[in-house]
Amino acid sequence: MTFRICQIILCFLTASTWASAIEGEAPAPPIKESSESTNLTYTDAVILGIVEGITEYLPISSTGHLILTNAVLGLDGDTAIRDDNGELILVQDNAMAAKRPYTIGEAAYAYVIVIQAGAIAAVVLLYWQTILKILKGCLGKDPQGRKLAINLICAFIPAAIIGLLLNDWIETTLGDNVRAVAGALIVGAIVMLIVEKWRKNGQKGAIESDDGPDIHQLSIRQAVMIGLFQCLAMWPGTSRSMATIVGGYIAGLSPKHAAEFSFLLGLITLSAASGYKVVSDGSNMIQALDTGPVIIGCIVAFISSALAVKWLVDYLSKHGLALFAWYRIALAIVVFLVLGN
Repeated sequence: MTFRICQIILCFLTASTWASAIEGEAPAPPIKESSESTNLTYTDAVILGIVEGITEYLPISSTGHLILTNAVLGLDGDTAIRDDNGELILVQDNAMAAKRPYTIGEAAYAYVIVIQAGAIAAVVLLYWQTILKILKGCLGKDPQGRKLAINLICAFIPAAIIGLLLNDWIETTLGDNVRAVAGALIVGAIVMLIVEKWRKNGQKGAIESDDGPDIHQLSIRQAVMIGLFQCLAMWPGTSRSMATIVGGYIAGLSPKHAAEFSFLLGLITLSAASGYKVVSDGSNMIQALDTGPVIIGCIVAFISSALAVKWLVDYLSKHGLALFAWYRIALAIVVFLVLGN
């Protein structure tokens, strides 16, 4: 879902060096205000939970779909939110050296990051045996689990570093840019079709076969390469799953193993994202949003993610990526047509 997630681990390590005390406050600009304590309904929560759950692990971009969904639901605006006591919720704006009101757009964005906890729980449930092997490997009790843990860490590091460097620019320039999302959907679709054709022409029977290295057998170089592909997903609409599955294909993984590595890599990335968002924005979000919709959204995301993951592994093993590529193109065309009206 949003790919500021790529910076998370390094953000935790360096946050203390970024903190600075700011004395004095500049006048805040005029704002729009809402008389409601929250603008997120149970209906919104269920819709966002379904969208997050289905799209998080499919190669169609959860971030892009959530940005589009927020726009349709009217949750991408700059309306200021008041708490239950009718007071404006204020946050520090370092660029303006002043406090400013917390907006519904910010609350909604924080929410769709946090409901990734549902998608995380789905992967933990479905891959608990593999996760247990990784934990044993970290304790020196399972060599394959240790190698897989190293591969996943190596795959995460490129996105963490590049995300830390480019996060502000990405958030400012591309954070809610619907045209940028539609463009990324098309570019990603073209890449998927090219890679799919390469697989079919270069590896007879590759789509149906589970041959190739297991995910713990990847070299560090291959793991880093997949991690570099993950960096492409910093552009909203690209899809982290698409980028890592394509990277897995090029590394020689079968569709099944490429998807599994993508899921496990996402487990690290999404866990860091949700945790960081709770720490950095949790208090504001709690004031702005009711607890009920937040919990419901996580539950819905869990159920829909579990179903999507189970279906995707089977589908990719039989059919590959082409269907998702054509879906992305169709969605982008619809978005451009709507924007043109």
